[in-house]
Amino acid sequence: MRRGLILTLRLVLAAIFLYAAYSKLRNPWLLFAMSVDAYHLLPEWAVLTLARTLPWCELALGLLLLTGLLLRQAALAATSLLVVFFGVMLRSYVKGLGIDCACFGLGEALSVKTLLRDGALVISSAALTVLSFRGVKAPDHAGRSPVPASHLV
Repeated sequence: MRRGLILTLRLVLAAIFLYAAYSKLRNPWLLFAMSVDAYHLLPEWAVLTLARTLPWCELALGLLLLTGLLLRQAALAATSLLVVFFGVMLRSYVKGLGIDCACFGLGEALSVKTLLRDGALVISSAALTVLSFRGVKAPDHAGRSPVPASHLV
């Protein structure tokens, strides 16, 4: 059952990250930069850097989750990224900023619906992270893992 849950969570999260990357990469990056800038959190140079690199990071995370390679690291990175996204969105919503969330490209207003969806993504990703680390023992002093690789998902 644990393996099935891990597989389901990682495939769902992979699809979401891949779609998020696709929706941003198909449009000019400056449009995404304008959405990022609307949050009023970063200086211009950071907005431009984030707008150029974030979709590629989402693509890489999506591919890692899809394949299951470096699952623990990918799950932890996905959870960290989603927590930051959720915190920024929650802050902006509480401040009453009427902006696009920029989650899946342009045109999706920041709302209770987007907060609930992204909250569910944070919970799902955190569950995947916990499940991927559970049961894995530290390597012995010679650097060998006590858990055979076939037992790691």
